[in-house]
Amino acid sequence: MLGIILIGLVVVLLGSAVKVIRQQRVGVVERLGKFRRTLDPGPHLLIPVFDKVRHNLDMRETVVPFPPQGVITEDNLMVSIDSVIYFQVIDPVRAAYEAQNYIQAIEQLTQTTLRNIIGGMDLERTLVSRDEINGRLRLVLDEATGKWGIKVNRVELRSIEPPPTIRDAMEKQTRAERDKRAAILMAEGQRQAQILSAGGEKESAILRAQGDREAAVLRAQAERQSQMLKAEGEAQAITTVFNAIHAGQPDQALLSYQYLQMLPNIAKGDANKVWVIPAEIGKALEGLGGAVSSAASAIPSAAKGEFTPPEKVDVQAEIERQNAIEAEKAAATVQKAIDEAQQLEKPLRPGAGSPAIAPAAAHQPPAEPAPQFAPPPGQPETETENQPGQ
Repeated sequence: MLGIILIGLVVVLLGSAVKVIRQQRVGVVERLGKFRRTLDPGPHLLIPVFDKVRHNLDMRETVVPFPPQGVITEDNLMVSIDSVIYFQVIDPVRAAYEAQNYIQAIEQLTQTTLRNIIGGMDLERTLVSRDEINGRLRLVLDEATGKWGIKVNRVELRSIEPPPTIRDAMEKQTRAERDKRAAILMAEGQRQAQILSAGGEKESAILRAQGDREAAVLRAQAERQSQMLKAEGEAQAITTVFNAIHAGQPDQALLSYQYLQMLPNIAKGDANKVWVIPAEIGKALEGLGGAVSSAASAIPSAAKGEFTPPEKVDVQAEIERQNAIEAEKAAATVQKAIDEAQQLEKPLRPGAGSPAIAPAAAHQPPAEPAPQFAPPPGQPETETENQPGQ
């Protein structure tokens, strides 16, 4: 029995003498209650009963979230702030002996520092100054935890929640700002649309005015040409009738007969209530009666001249001739443009300048005399102004 007890004691002593430290951890060894040394990762041999691993510290970066806490701002509003601390143990001896519970100490230090920082800011600045708060909080914590052998790497504020009434007011304010921007953008869009519409209407009015002016000019030119052609036709008709009458040598009887034929035309019209007979009707009837008496008495009247019909004027032929002249001029203009283009396309000879372009006069067709209306026989020739397009 004694041998078995001795063997058990040896096994227990050997088990307590051998200590294995895991990777990224450091063991703090005390001998008889006093710090002796630190153990790196791996197996280590200790003196049983005398040496003991009092602390086994994790050297990795640790993330510790702190619960939300109420903080009063400068404008006396309570906000709830939720924070996260990223720290790492860099000196295991100080971390083991300088602070009793360094995590709890960091939490309390964070709360007091946040109260000091947020107490000097109003709510709006607090909501938009997260980076500033994080930086100031990290500097204070890093300075305070340096003597504990701890390095604070980062401090983040996860959320800043104002009271519900303040959130409601902020939402209304934000909505009002967005409505304001939307109204401004809509007004600006309407302004731009009205400016563009006014510009379009102005250009349209200018174009319409130019079109009306050109149309009026064209109508005036057409009216002028029409009046000229009508006047020319009436002149030819009057000349033809006048020459025919003079060639026929009418007597008093014919004139009286023509006068009587015009009387019904005088009486035409719905507004004619009274028909006034001219005073010359008697003389016309006397002339007509004399002519009838001469015919009844079988007294022949000798003809004093022979009627020669005037030369007929073909208006359609004149129009076709003018159209042919205009078409010939247009073809000559097109041929001139083609010749000039071909001349420009010819390659330049070495040492030669730019290709010579034939003068415009070389390609123009010979000017043809303007068409004139031949006056009837017996009428002196008069110059008639004919212009292109008239």
